[in-house]
Amino acid sequence: MTFVDEVKNAVTPRAAVLVIGVLALQLLFIASYLGALHKPKPTEIPFGVVAPQQMSAQLLTELKNLPGGPLDPRAVADEATARERIMNREIDGALIVNPTGTTDTVLVASGGGTAMADTLTKTLTKVEQAQQRTVRSVDLAPASDQDFNGISSFYLVVGWCVGGYLCASILAISAGAKPANRQRALIRTGVMALYSVLGGIGGALIIGPILGALPGSFWGLSGLGALTVFAVGMLTLALQALTGIVGIGLAVLIVVIAGNPSAGGAFPLPMLPDFWRAIGPALPPGAGTWVARSIAYFNGNAITGPLLVLSAWAAVGTLVTFLIAMRRTPQDIADAPPPFGSVVED
Repeated sequence: MTFVDEVKNAVTPRAAVLVIGVLALQLLFIASYLGALHKPKPTEIPFGVVAPQQMSAQLLTELKNLPGGPLDPRAVADEATARERIMNREIDGALIVNPTGTTDTVLVASGGGTAMADTLTKTLTKVEQAQQRTVRSVDLAPASDQDFNGISSFYLVVGWCVGGYLCASILAISAGAKPANRQRALIRTGVMALYSVLGGIGGALIIGPILGALPGSFWGLSGLGALTVFAVGMLTLALQALTGIVGIGLAVLIVVIAGNPSAGGAFPLPMLPDFWRAIGPALPPGAGTWVARSIAYFNGNAITGPLLVLSAWAAVGTLVTFLIAMRRTPQDIADAPPPFGSVVED
């Protein structure tokens, strides 16, 4: 046999297409992570201002017109309201102007991301210095000293997401690339649900009681973990049902390549470029990271929307998986692709 013949026998056309697809995912991975994280720049951070009426409008204009537009300032009635809105995650910080002195206060919440808190403090310090004033920082929701840079919640959610698509991938390819019938789809969904519960509890146990890296409700984090794992797993099973083995790559594209850098983990959303800031809250890693931080540092506030996002991914994934399974005929089952282990070998 010639060398060309050997190559044809060793690498089938289908395998070649899959390898090209993997190369594309690799390049997209690099482009997405570097595009989102190589140069974080604060833009329109929701920010409150508590100031005497005679200087409020001028100060708001000054903050709005800072070079690069780092802040999206809005007037707040008083300090108590500003504190409440920060803890409700409606704004990321606030400036409290002292009408009788020259030392003002900037309220931050490093539990939502220390990069954001540091950026707000530095930005307001420069503004105050230009006015011959000083500023002191007060952290309303400080990140745990075991939670470096406030990113433990992000890595926890990433771990849950990885477990979700890996478990679903194994279930889907162990006996063919597509669910053969309703019974198999039901079994896989049941296994995915059980795995999700165990994964959620396990992750919460590691990050809480074992490492002490993240405060907050153990059972709250466990429930979030179960929902996150199940949402990603059912998304993967649904994509597998629709496209076969290519579905694994599509799940990686959505969850890892698009979802992780846009999750607001290393840098909170207002510090990301517009594209990643827009898609982050709608994807499982972003929704999960927001909820984990809320549970840990913000008394569980502002979690309804992100939980609905995760629930929608889980519900749609489950629905698509069963609809595809119910439409399959006995001939489809007979013609289903072989297990993954034999894809490159045939």
